[in-house]
Amino acid sequence: MLHTLSGRLALLLFCTLVAVIAGYGVLTFRGSQAHLDEANQKLNRDLARYLVDANKLARGDEVNRRALSKLFANLMSVNPNIEIYLLDDDGTILTYSAADERVKRRTVQLAPVREFLAGGSMFPLMGDDPRDPTRMKVFSAAPIPPKGKPEAYLYVVLSGEEYESIADMLAESRLLRTRLFAVLLSAVLLLAWFLLFWSITRRLRQLNRRVEQFRLATLAAPAPDSQSTTVAGDDIDQLDIAFAQMAQRIAEQVDDLKQTDQLRRELIANVSHDLRTPLTALHGYLETLLIKGAELSPTQHREYLETAARSSLRLNKLVAELFELAKLESRAAPLEPEVFSLADLVQDVVGEFQLLAEQNGVRLRTQIGADPSPVLGDIRMIERVLENLIQNAIQHTSSRGDVTVYAAPEPEAIRVTVSDTGCGIPQEDLPYIFDRFYKARNIQSEDAQGAGLGLAIAKRILEMHGRTIQAESVLNVGTTFTFSLPTAAFEPASSAPKSSAAAGTT
Repeated sequence: MLHTLSGRLALLLFCTLVAVIAGYGVLTFRGSQAHLDEANQKLNRDLARYLVDANKLARGDEVNRRALSKLFANLMSVNPNIEIYLLDDDGTILTYSAADERVKRRTVQLAPVREFLAGGSMFPLMGDDPRDPTRMKVFSAAPIPPKGKPEAYLYVVLSGEEYESIADMLAESRLLRTRLFAVLLSAVLLLAWFLLFWSITRRLRQLNRRVEQFRLATLAAPAPDSQSTTVAGDDIDQLDIAFAQMAQRIAEQVDDLKQTDQLRRELIANVSHDLRTPLTALHGYLETLLIKGAELSPTQHREYLETAARSSLRLNKLVAELFELAKLESRAAPLEPEVFSLADLVQDVVGEFQLLAEQNGVRLRTQIGADPSPVLGDIRMIERVLENLIQNAIQHTSSRGDVTVYAAPEPEAIRVTVSDTGCGIPQEDLPYIFDRFYKARNIQSEDAQGAGLGLAIAKRILEMHGRTIQAESVLNVGTTFTFSLPTAAFEPASSAPKSSAAAGTT
C-alpha cells in the first residue's frame, strides 16, 4: 500500500491528523484549565478581604491570633478546598491551616501578592503554592491591618489539594473520554480522507495503466478512454489530455517513419532502375565507339553519338530533378515571396514550350481571364510548376492534340488549369501520380515516360505555398491539373514566414 501514491498520501494525512488532534487536545486542556483558574480567581478575588473583615483578624495594628485560629478551624471543616496562610511583611509563612508535614515552603514571593492588591492585573495571577514548590496557583490576598502599613498578609490559595485531587480525577475521566473520541474521530476522518484520496488518485492510476499499455503496445496509438474528459479541468485532466495528444503524435510519427522508410526503399529501387537505364545505354554506345569506331560508317558513328547524348541528357535531367526534390523537402530552398503577374508568367512559360509543342505536333494555347489581379508567391518556383505541368502535358499528348493553359480570377485567388487531350490516366492511378517515380501503367513510351519526379516537385512547391494541386483525367480523353494562388490584395507579404513553415509538412 505504501508504494502507491494514495497510500503515501493517506499515511501523511493520518500523521498530520494525529498531530493536529494531539495539539488541539493539549491546547484545549491548557486553555480550559486557564479559564477555570481565571474564573475561580475573579469570583473569589475579595475572599481574603472578606475573611479579614468578617472575622476581625486585625486588632489595631496587630493580628488577632485567637480569631485566626478559630477561622482556621472553621474553614477546615466547612471548605477544605481552600488553604489559608498568614505571611509576615517579607513573605515568611507565620501560620497556616494544615499539618506541618504538608507544607513544603516557608516563604512566599510577595511580588504577585502586591500586584494582586494593587489591582488592574490580568487574571489568572499565579502565586506560590506552599505545599508544592514546583507549582503555582491562583490566590486571594488581603493586608492586615486593612489600612496603613501592612504588618502581615492573609494569603488564601483558592484551589487546595482537595480541589486538585478532585479536579485531577475529573480530568483523568475527561481525558479518557477525549482520547476515545479522538481515536474514533481519527478513524472516521482517516477513512473519509482515504476514500477522497482514492477517488482523486483514481485518474492517476488510470493514466498509469494507459501509459503502460502504450509502452507494451510498441508505441501504437492508445485506445481512447471513455471516461477521459475532452475539456481541460484540473492538473490531472490536463496531464491526461497532454498524454493522449503526445501518444497520438508519437504514434503518427512512428507511422510516418515507417512510411518514410518504405518510400526510401522504393526511392532507392526506382533511382537505381532509372539511373541504370541511361547509364547502361551511355556506357554501351561509348564502348562500341571505342572498340568498333573504325568499322562504323559516319552515319552509324553519328547515330551512336546522338543516342549517347540523349542518354546523357536524360541522366543529367534525372539527377537534377532528384537534387531539386531533395532540396525542396529538406527546407534548403526557402520561399522568396513577391507580388507578380501570374498571367504574364503563364504567357512567358508557354512561349518557351511553343517550339517543343510544334515539334510534337501539339497545339499549345493560353486563355487568360479578364484583368487578373497580381498574386503573391515565389515566382521562380511557380515558374517551375508551370514548366513541369506543361512539359508533362505535351509529352503525353499525341500529334494534333491540344494543350491549353487557363488563368482565371476567383474570389481572393487566381486559378490556373493545364489541360491536354492526351492518353489520360486510369482512375486507379490518379491518387498516386504525385508520388515520386510513380508512372501510370498506360504510359509505354520511354521518351514520354520521364523520371516520374515532375509532378512530385510541383506538388511540393505548392505545399510550400500552402496550396494544393488537383488532377482530373478520363482515359483516352485527356487530363487536367488545377491549382490556385492567393491574390496580393488578399494575402499580405507577411505570409512569407507562414509559407516557409508549411514546408515542413509532407
